[in-house]
Amino acid sequence: MSKRKGRSRAGTRQLFSKHHREKGKISLTSYFMPYGVGDRVLLSAEPAVQKSLYHPRFHGKTGKVIAKRGECYELTIRDGGKEKMIIVHPVHLRKQVSMLSAKTGKRKQ
Repeated sequence: MSKRKGRSRAGTRQLFSKHHREKGKISLTSYFMPYGVGDRVLLSAEPAVQKSLYHPRFHGKTGKVIAKRGECYELTIRDGGKEKMIIVHPVHLRKQVSMLSAKTGKRKQ
């Protein structure tokens, strides 16, 4: 069996990078953002924090929070036709805004 070349972030120079105006310290609000069980979230990597980062193939996907584990959250996502569970730090997550609430300007209750 051949050995794998490279690391977990191989080939992600453009994918996990920020615009030069967005670089700098990250806000503590995004670092400690609380999410509830059942929330829909978007996987969006924060390049300044490498801790609990997901695999690059999941970048831009949406998932559902199923539990909190330590500082991180357990998410279920669909990869192909299969449900997968991943553990991600909240700094790499964004709340998903539904198209309906974005158009009307009202939040879903």
